[in-house]
Amino acid sequence: MSDSSFDPGPEEFAALRATIRERGSLRVVLFVATIGLWSALVVATAAALTLPVASLIPLVVLAGGFEAVASLHIGVERIGRYIQVRYEWDAPGAAGVPIRWERAAMAWGRRFPGTGTDPLFGVIFYLATALNFVPVALTGVAPELAVLALAHLLFAARVWRVRAWAARQRDEDLRRYQQLLTAEGAERAGSPG
Repeated sequence: MSDSSFDPGPEEFAALRATIRERGSLRVVLFVATIGLWSALVVATAAALTLPVASLIPLVVLAGGFEAVASLHIGVERIGRYIQVRYEWDAPGAAGVPIRWERAAMAWGRRFPGTGTDPLFGVIFYLATALNFVPVALTGVAPELAVLALAHLLFAARVWRVRAWAARQRDEDLRRYQQLLTAEGAERAGSPG
């Protein structure tokens, strides 16, 4: 048996579903830890430091936490689309294929938009960014305010961009995996066994 004919099947599927479960749970834990650390840093910098530039310390923690949460979410979604195409996808128009988890989740989002949670916790990250800027606004001078406002706005823009990408990711990843795995299947069918 050649390596190209090896089909891990159930083992691969189980490992991928376990990865989704673990990363999904880790994403929530990481978010809570980020907000906890951020809030402690906001209190500490507001109490101990009189320099508004100190607001960058908790902002960097907030940004790092968001990037980690986003990375986990995007990876989980990508694995979900792989599962959908590899294990749940059928030829367009084929009847009788039961809807499975990944297909059902995608269908839910299309049929009932706006009924899910925010997997990136974007609203909380926006609120934390605004709250992070409050001490700066109360104690800063104009040039300092402008620079620090820009730093906070850049982070808010990053959150917006990632959320916009995540809103399109399922459809785009699904299309890409369909192309990739269809091409891979055609290559295997054409190669000598």
